Amino acid sequence: MTNDLQRLIEAAKLVRPSAEHREEQRRSFAFGNTAFENSRITREMVNVQAEKLAERSRGNK
Repeated sequence: MTNDLQRLIEAAKLVRPSAEHREEQRRSFAFGNTAFENSRITREMVNVQAEKLAERSRGNK
């Protein structure tokens, strides 16, 4: 492994994603896995459901 690559790996270990980035990744993961099984699933459907879950967790049932 080159020194440049090793430095990049070590720097990446220190990166902490923001809450927004984690949520974006979570939704992307959900879309990728569900769309793989059912091509009728859209990103919009995933976003709508994610918003509903977020509302419930904030206590706005």
